Amino acid sequence: MDRSKKLTLLVLLVVAVGINYIDRGTLSVAKTDLSKEFQLDDTQMGFLFSAFFWSYALFQIVAGWLVDRYDVKWVYAIGFLVWSVATAAMGVLSSFWVFFALRLLLGIGESVAYPATSRLLAANYAEGQRGFANALIDAGTKIGPALSTLLGGLVVAQFGWRSLFLFLGIGSLLWLIPWLWLVPSEKRAAKESGVATPPRESGVAWWVLLRRREVWVTSLGMFCLGYVWYFLVSWLPAYLVEGRGFSKEEMAVFGSLPFWAMAVTSLLGGWCSDRWIRGGGTPTQVRKTFLVTGFLLCALFMVAAVRATEAGRCVAFLTAACAALGFYSSNVWAVTQTLAGTAAAGRWTGMQNCVGNLGGVVSPIVTGMIVTRTGSFTLAFTTSAAMLLLGAAVYAVLLGRIVPIEWPRRSEEAF
Repeated sequence: MDRSKKLTLLVLLVVAVGINYIDRGTLSVAKTDLSKEFQLDDTQMGFLFSAFFWSYALFQIVAGWLVDRYDVKWVYAIGFLVWSVATAAMGVLSSFWVFFALRLLLGIGESVAYPATSRLLAANYAEGQRGFANALIDAGTKIGPALSTLLGGLVVAQFGWRSLFLFLGIGSLLWLIPWLWLVPSEKRAAKESGVATPPRESGVAWWVLLRRREVWVTSLGMFCLGYVWYFLVSWLPAYLVEGRGFSKEEMAVFGSLPFWAMAVTSLLGGWCSDRWIRGGGTPTQVRKTFLVTGFLLCALFMVAAVRATEAGRCVAFLTAACAALGFYSSNVWAVTQTLAGTAAAGRWTGMQNCVGNLGGVVSPIVTGMIVTRTGSFTLAFTTSAAMLLLGAAVYAVLLGRIVPIEWPRRSEEAF
């Protein structure tokens, strides 16, 4: 794939993942109004937040298999269509349980995003380019919640929460036009480049993948990230309104700041890591430095934020915490892509994201129970900080060297 087509592909992937995170984050913005309409307490809202991650985590395995088995272009297009329709339907729902079912459907549709993206980046970007390419994708995941909080909060304040879901779900469908028009199928891309399309069944078998220690280490680290990240995505708007007394408009502005900061540091971290590697640093040295340092600094600032006595200082510490996490998130998928290669990128990403998003299943429920029983977010923030410390230890001690794995050929797997 030539440079211009790679750039087009990357831009579309960044936009798609931004839409992905806007759509999944709308519930946190609508939480206060929706919980009043359905008369839900924080524990029940925790389960509603968590519903998305039940299907999203489970279908990561299916999505990983699909993108390794079928043309990524069409797998992604179908998934995108499903999640956009689910988002729009939430604006016209008639009951809590219909909304719950649509959150499950949203998770199924969005499950294709990371496995497809990871396979495309592994196939089209070299080691010294993946840091910034992944950082752009990661920035999209932070710009999504930032826009969801900022613009979504203003839309809800002016037009109500149902309008937010309808606008986003229907508007998102426009992305499919350039994707279907500009992105070539894998057969077409191979024909244009003069390279034979590899047989899809040549990927690494699941049982071979699951025997690798690195798969479980990166998955556990992703679980720690998932717990903290979805605690912030799900509960930060509610914390600022209910725990710090912000108005809807204030929450929209100040609640988006941590996500904007994370997008900036993700880009900076990706650029710096690529530059360091091209200057002679090893992927092991570079990636581990960003992973461990990002987690440790985020834990420190999370504790400082919840203990801050002034609301402004709390927002400053939250912004610093997310900025630190951006250095981690800009490098985490580059590790997986280097280790897995194109032969296993889809399946490995699906497995890793499945385990990681189990943190998204656990975190909203645990947080809802903590807030219901204690009437405070202090223990919820402290628990998130502890998960970050665990993750830092996992990467520092258990990960090992970050070098491409030599996978056995199909004929050798039995041995």
